[in-house]
Amino acid sequence: MVADALIYHPSVTHYLKFVATTVGRDKVLRTIQYFARFYAWYLFRTNGTPAEIAPWEAIKKQFGLIRKGMRLGKNIEHFKAASIAADNKSLDPVLKYCAVGRQLGYAGYLSLDALTFLDVAGIRKSPNTKRLAQEAYRFWFIGILFSTASDLYSLYGLRAQQQKLDKKDGESVVASKRIENERASVTKQLIQDLCDLVVPAAALGYANFDDGFVGLAGTVSSLIGVHSQWKKTA
Repeated sequence: MVADALIYHPSVTHYLKFVATTVGRDKVLRTIQYFARFYAWYLFRTNGTPAEIAPWEAIKKQFGLIRKGMRLGKNIEHFKAASIAADNKSLDPVLKYCAVGRQLGYAGYLSLDALTFLDVAGIRKSPNTKRLAQEAYRFWFIGILFSTASDLYSLYGLRAQQQKLDKKDGESVVASKRIENERASVTKQLIQDLCDLVVPAAALGYANFDDGFVGLAGTVSSLIGVHSQWKKTA
């Protein structure tokens, strides 16, 4: 039967694995949230009516709130990751410091972000929410900076490895292929980090990015995240 063929199709199984992960659902919601942010800005700039803009503003706000709730408690994961990275004796010292800095930055961001949830959700208002949100963005910005530094350092190391290879040697050909794969992965992560950096930089006033640029950057970053998570659940 056609229905059975669809239900048991490998793509359906893959999809179910993907949406079963919190990361997978979050990345999809994040993509929609940031696209809505961009499109609301676009409609405003092209003289869209308030009735046209309102649904996209609502998507941006409500999906942001849903994602904030999904992040509650996730700070513990990053504190643990920072501890594991700090205890890793085999890791390159620069990459170790970057990993610890990245994870502590994300942990600080998520911890402070969680403190704003009750206010943002309309459950209990707090006069400290705005300040906490700014500090949360600062921690996120720092975490992404460490991640970007790690990406650049890794690319430099891979380039150095590539230059030492003798392309006439069989083992070097295999090593070259591995380096190319690693370089592609790190480059993708670097692009994602640079796109993510736009969001806290704009929120903190470090750069004068409008909502359209922030929305596009967030959408690109989210799509990369969706693709990476899709591959992981294959």
